[in-house]
Amino acid sequence: MHPQRVIFISLVQINTLEERGIYQDLLRQFVLNGHEVTVVCPVERRTGRPTKVIKENAASILQVRTLNVQKASIWEKGIATLSLNWVLQKALRQHFANSTFDLILYATPPITITGLIEWLKNRSRAKTYLLLKDIFPQNAVDIGMFGSKSLLHLYFKRKELKLYELSDRIGCMSPANVQYIRKHHPTIASKLEENPNAVDLTKINGAVVNRMSVLQKWGIPDQTVVYLYGGNLGKPQGTSFLLSLIAEAQQLPSAYFLIVGDGTEYPELKKWFDLNQPSNAKLIQRLAKVDFDELAACCDVGLILLRKEFTIPNFPSRLLTYLENKIPVLAITDIASDLGAIAEREGFGKWCLYGEKEEALRQIYSLANNVEMRKRMGEVGFTFLRAHYDVKLSYNKIVDFVQEAL
Repeated sequence: MHPQRVIFISLVQINTLEERGIYQDLLRQFVLNGHEVTVVCPVERRTGRPTKVIKENAASILQVRTLNVQKASIWEKGIATLSLNWVLQKALRQHFANSTFDLILYATPPITITGLIEWLKNRSRAKTYLLLKDIFPQNAVDIGMFGSKSLLHLYFKRKELKLYELSDRIGCMSPANVQYIRKHHPTIASKLEENPNAVDLTKINGAVVNRMSVLQKWGIPDQTVVYLYGGNLGKPQGTSFLLSLIAEAQQLPSAYFLIVGDGTEYPELKKWFDLNQPSNAKLIQRLAKVDFDELAACCDVGLILLRKEFTIPNFPSRLLTYLENKIPVLAITDIASDLGAIAEREGFGKWCLYGEKEEALRQIYSLANNVEMRKRMGEVGFTFLRAHYDVKLSYNKIVDFVQEAL
């Protein structure tokens, strides 16, 4: 494929393509294969940073100062999301006024950048590829953020349909995601393909970590089986159920729960930890990725939580961290997500329905008491990661689409 000019638009703040992350890993593949990459992303006001352009080899990163979009109150997040289209387009006009592109690559959330995508597509006559990471607004309706007949839902639904219409190809995270969109939007079925979250396998840290010293550094008993929950602490995760499991599992002295993350529910978790002082758990608000990866390598089981109210099939990217660290996954989710089913079918984890406390505790006890099973599942998961979640596969799907379109 001839070198292309690619623009990528995302809510994730990207400082350098040398960072690890699902988007950085993917964009680095474009650069390595000779493409010219422009990234447009927010830099939230909480950082105090101004709008600026960062030049890096064959990439340019336009960081646009915005309101706080993530881990913010529902009101600020709402206003920030609604204003993104205008704010990002203004910055592009200012800093890349004469630039055109061959491929427009973007991810949900948000769905409110339809005007920006349409403007770029018309100006450049480019092909468009949507990485569908979030099915909004239905996910918000599922957890009661607003009603299915509200004006907000009507507004966002129109934006969602427009974004699908503008997208020439839509990459979905899992088979259930493809099936869901095909069922609810049959007119765009031909645009759909499976293109899951993926990682750069060459960046996986293969260094041996001294488990005892790392766990001791964080005050975690090194003789325990450590269950790690890492990621966003928001309403979709339903962390109150995790707290109830921690309370019940205190009778199992070998199990220790580590929660590392941030989000709108963090203050409630902090309040619970301060009040209950659990001996079998620790809460860490946030960590640099290098520190988190080091800690994850010392854990024994990875936890994924999704509230049972969801009717849309979420597929959290945190799964990749667990698989690359060769630890089994315990997915406590709704029935719409196929993550748990895939984990059980392929043999790298267990699943139970969110809210089923007895079954969740049974799975926790089972994993705690069977070191050979954990080791086997971890190895199987790593093999599955290499076969299905290699970023080169994701890159090739996008490139193949562009070649077909040409």
